[in-house]
Amino acid sequence: MSEVLFEITKESLETGLRGYPVGYCTTSSVDPVKGLFYAGHPVSEIDQWEPEQVIYLLYHGYVGKPEEVSRFSQDLLIRANCSTALIESIEKLPRNIHPMKLFSIALLLASGFEGKNDYHEDYLNLIAKVPEIAATVINHHAGWGKTKQSQPQLGYMENFTQMLNVPDANQQELARAFKFFNVLHYDHGGGNLSAFVGKAVASGLEDLYGSMSAAMCALAGPRHGKANQDCLTFVHQLVEELGEHSTEEELERLIRAHLDKGELIFGFGHAVLRVEDPRATLLYEVTNQYYASHALVKMAQLLRKVGSKVLQNNPKISDPYPNVDAISGILLTAAGFPCSEYYTVLFGLARVVGIGRQIVYERKEAREGKGTPIVRPKYFFKENKQ
Repeated sequence: MSEVLFEITKESLETGLRGYPVGYCTTSSVDPVKGLFYAGHPVSEIDQWEPEQVIYLLYHGYVGKPEEVSRFSQDLLIRANCSTALIESIEKLPRNIHPMKLFSIALLLASGFEGKNDYHEDYLNLIAKVPEIAATVINHHAGWGKTKQSQPQLGYMENFTQMLNVPDANQQELARAFKFFNVLHYDHGGGNLSAFVGKAVASGLEDLYGSMSAAMCALAGPRHGKANQDCLTFVHQLVEELGEHSTEEELERLIRAHLDKGELIFGFGHAVLRVEDPRATLLYEVTNQYYASHALVKMAQLLRKVGSKVLQNNPKISDPYPNVDAISGILLTAAGFPCSEYYTVLFGLARVVGIGRQIVYERKEAREGKGTPIVRPKYFFKENKQ
């Protein structure tokens, strides 16, 4: 590929590298119209797969036969339990900081207690152990008591669900929602902030745990992983202002009023997509199937229609359609997990799978096994007089 793909101009600078190719991603891709693909398979074809099947696809790059997936699942099961020392160390962390910071610190601690200094081994160990790490972080931060003993034989997300001490939870409904959320958030191309940061840190030969901790710090920001929490807050606000039986006309007037005041309409638009996010489409279907009478679900479904209608009138908006964050938090709330401060941790729990595999590729497989060089973009000096 020797032809010039992009011309660097002055207007290209200070744009966050948006749209500029810097490498390859072997796990997933995002088409502006067709949406997210895992190893060439549209996410709409695999949303009902077991997590272990999807992880196998992302790890190996092809659909595993039942016996192959079974062996892979057994390998993860053997690796799943965290050391007692790691769990006790997480439970000693201060509880008055954001849970995503706790999650990032927990991953750094895991390097000392679980790390093998081998990207392949550390990746498989981490994706096997991260449900227990995430459950411990959430239980500890929420004050829900000691995390239950890990039982990986129950299944990847079933085990995570039983380890959480969610008050008054319906375990079956929570496991179903967590599993669906988990599979849809494993990966999203190679250029999203958390993936890029994780790979950039690993390019300096930081181990997988430290690189993943950095990736989770990137994910924690309101422009990235915290978006579904903001969307949930926004839908709550709409229900409070209009009630759960709002009409399209009432909602449209309120949305236009928000826009007139320069306020954001959360849950719409995407950096790559130019259609409704196919992950959002799947989530709308599931929430409507199981929780159609829930006030937040009804408002989210109404906002899906009215929000796009209003935003389409703005010529400056290239993607006026719902993204995955518009509805993912609604599903979790309706299923009995209304603890939105932990939604980004759930996002991170999933995204570890894709980011980790991308790191393995760049460190062990790219350039015929030499790996990619250390990330070192060029910056031009600019005089900055105050």
